Amino acid sequence: MSTAAKPQQAATPAYKPAPAPGKAPAKKALSKHEYTFLFDKENYMLMAGGVALIFIGFMLMTGGKSANPHEFLYDEIYSFRRITLAPIVILLGFVTEVFAIMKKPKDIANNAE
Repeated sequence: MSTAAKPQQAATPAYKPAPAPGKAPAKKALSKHEYTFLFDKENYMLMAGGVALIFIGFMLMTGGKSANPHEFLYDEIYSFRRITLAPIVILLGFVTEVFAIMKKPKDIANNAE
């Protein structure tokens, strides 16, 4: 067996083309200790508002308990608040959550233009 030494290649710097005119240079890579959040503060505030709406909707649904377990209070159980208003508030909370997740943060939206 022959143990011939492999020739070493000269270390040449990698070629980096210049950015096209009118385009911003690419962002530099984040170092090990630099972190960015996925969402903006506004997104998190909208998410908190959506969770609050969902919670309020479920609180609107509670109640209707009768003091006598053998008595059924139709008007109290099937009231407008529990059957109509509470589900609408809950759905508005979920719509707010979806909007908060899909909304682009301002800095990303400005860079895209």
